[in-house]
Amino acid sequence: MKAERCVELTVLDLVPFGQSESDPLFFALRLSCPNWQQWTPGQFVMVRPLSFGLEIPWARPLGICQLNSQHLVCFFQVLGRGTRRLAQLRPADKVLVWGPLGNGFAMEEHKPTLLLAGGMGLAPFVGYVHRHPQPWNLNMLFGHRPPLDCYPVDSINERITLDTLRETTPGDLDNLIFSLEERIKDNAEQNGLILACGPLPFLRTVHGFVLKYKARAQLSLENRMACGVGACLGCVTKVRKNNQDPSDQETSYQQVCTRGPVFWAHDLVL
Repeated sequence: MKAERCVELTVLDLVPFGQSESDPLFFALRLSCPNWQQWTPGQFVMVRPLSFGLEIPWARPLGICQLNSQHLVCFFQVLGRGTRRLAQLRPADKVLVWGPLGNGFAMEEHKPTLLLAGGMGLAPFVGYVHRHPQPWNLNMLFGHRPPLDCYPVDSINERITLDTLRETTPGDLDNLIFSLEERIKDNAEQNGLILACGPLPFLRTVHGFVLKYKARAQLSLENRMACGVGACLGCVTKVRKNNQDPSDQETSYQQVCTRGPVFWAHDLVL
């Protein structure tokens, strides 16, 4: 799906989540409404504050948490120079935003749908849960390392069943992997739908179990993106050329920003 357009939006507020109040690392950025005609949960936007100037040439990709007639909300974690500058935004600051970009998640309202999130992979599911017409068909497993209050879980927990597992020890990781396999196996037996987003090691684990149990699943990749429109080729991922024939090992590379970030699991080579 192509971007609707590039617009200049106003910062409404920037809400910190968890961690130390003196130096928070997780934020919900709320911007004025871009008046886009449509969007699909799982899509993202490129955000570039006017204050970046020539010092930081590239915009930053942020997943869409919520988008309605009042505002656009993106959730992000401070990881480097660009996101630290985003964390310094103040109300009334101006930012350039282009989107919505990429492909979003499938929504099969009558199917049991399992949401699997790792860390920042929680962000696109906020909008998904709120837009799903039958949220009672959704359940979610969320694995994370920082404390739970670093993430926008409240708006999810009030609508669907949300189970969380915090990873602080090797035993916690084993428990998460066990839970992932059990949930994926159960969903596959119901011919349901599985949607996953998170860091690559998390997605590789999900991908392996999805193939093992022949589950129907989509994965959203968190590859690094610079341009967001398929020009720089910095975000490519390996995909199968013929996903209908398991014996055909021929592969190619596709841009995550334009051909994804959501892919059917059987198309990916992780």
